[in-house]
Amino acid sequence: MDHQKLTKIFESGASNDPFDEILLLATLIQPTFNPYFLRQLHHDIASLFAGTYPGFRASTTQYHDLKHTYSVALATTRLLHGLTCTGQNISIPVLEHALYSAYFHDTGLLIKVSDHAASGAIYTKDHEKRSITVMRRYLTENNLADSLIRGCSAVIKCTDLTLDPKDIVFPTPAAQLAGYVLGSADILAQMADRCYLERLPFLFQEHQDGGLKTHASPLALMQGTPSFYNNIITERLQKAFTNTAQAMQAHFHKRWQTDDLYYANIINNLNYLNKILNICEDKLECLETFLKRTPMP
Repeated sequence: MDHQKLTKIFESGASNDPFDEILLLATLIQPTFNPYFLRQLHHDIASLFAGTYPGFRASTTQYHDLKHTYSVALATTRLLHGLTCTGQNISIPVLEHALYSAYFHDTGLLIKVSDHAASGAIYTKDHEKRSITVMRRYLTENNLADSLIRGCSAVIKCTDLTLDPKDIVFPTPAAQLAGYVLGSADILAQMADRCYLERLPFLFQEHQDGGLKTHASPLALMQGTPSFYNNIITERLQKAFTNTAQAMQAHFHKRWQTDDLYYANIINNLNYLNKILNICEDKLECLETFLKRTPMP
């Protein structure tokens, strides 16, 4: 397949809407899965980010935006499908825990109408807790089981890079597997994004607004990204999440007869970043001349 076709597959699958692929894979994973609530959730999450859902203002974060949420939901479903391709049985509870949590995992960065904050990024440090609160209220209002809500609370915590998954109390094995899938999918979806490098300054700004002073500048964030991946992310994916991300290879082999596009994109992003860092050294303006990608519509 040519590069354009592979890019299209990575972004959304067979159609232009990633939700079509999510629904298809969900039925492949569990043919008895009822997608009614998932359709409603997909619609309501879009409303939440757009500021048309009662009680919420429109999203103000450019890195953790609606596209990121959809990308994580798609990566989550792909990993679950990949696990089934390796012979693992993915139950409906695992599917529900993982998918519903994927949609809610960054809603803690949204601002309520009653909140006068200029940006949701000020909640970066504890946004996972806020996301759990939004999730609990929504699922409760829609009469979902309390056991599912408790499980999703643990699953969302797996997206918090400051937490070691072994310190998270999972109420069921289904929640633990869903957590490892979502935690892996969140990382993969971000770093494999074809515009990941262009989006890093947005991430830096969110960190600044949220009081995280890990990096002094967008340039410093970019310079630290290769070692961040090699020393922290690979450890988290392979050990903390028991290499669940490896199932992505099985998914792409079965669904598209190709190699893992997430891994390929991550390596391409990091190789290109290292290349331009060597060229530009400490000049951010120089780096920007090499970063011209824009998201697919």
